[in-house]
Amino acid sequence: MHSFSTPRPSTSSGLVARRERRYHVAMTLGKLVLLIGPSGVGKSVILKELRSRHPEWRFPRSATTRLRRAGEGDDLYRFVDEVAFDQLIQDDGLLEWAVVHGGARYGTLLEEIIPFIKEGNLVMREVDVQGFDSIRTHQLFRGSDAPYTLESVFILPESREQLIAHITKRAPMAEEELRRRIASMDRELTYASLCDHTVVNAEGKLEETLAAVERAVSGT
Repeated sequence: MHSFSTPRPSTSSGLVARRERRYHVAMTLGKLVLLIGPSGVGKSVILKELRSRHPEWRFPRSATTRLRRAGEGDDLYRFVDEVAFDQLIQDDGLLEWAVVHGGARYGTLLEEIIPFIKEGNLVMREVDVQGFDSIRTHQLFRGSDAPYTLESVFILPESREQLIAHITKRAPMAEEELRRRIASMDRELTYASLCDHTVVNAEGKLEETLAAVERAVSGT
């Protein structure tokens, strides 16, 4: 009786095989695109316009423990109680979550993202810098061998002064609060260098901003 053993591939052939597998995954799966930027830069407006222009893209809902507002539907949020939110955390059902707006919890639902990526869809989500940190270091998206593709688009203001003007226009605030907001803004702006793409949202040029985001995520 003869026994046969499978020869071990060389280092170079193994590297080629891994690259081919990653290429195959990239060609057959979709991707998650994170829209990031400092408060007041216009992310929500950009996301709303992209949602209307691209029905073929997926825009996942958030899970939240805040109360449903009068007339509010289920298109943007899945409303859950504290017990259900705890269960989502325990079941690893959230990519990231945080406590915001006076104690309510918000989380990024895996089931609103991964199944659509597997189907080859582009999934776009707006996150703050803390959410960006959590998702880009998550095992599903971390590193060149991650099972799913992650891209990030950072929305920049035309100028720092423009952003400060937007912050102060939203609502009057005390000088101490303004200084705190500006310090937070400056910290958020440092994340631009960590993102795959940067797009300037110039005043009065929303169409140009939208076109730049579309080009960035489509690779054109």
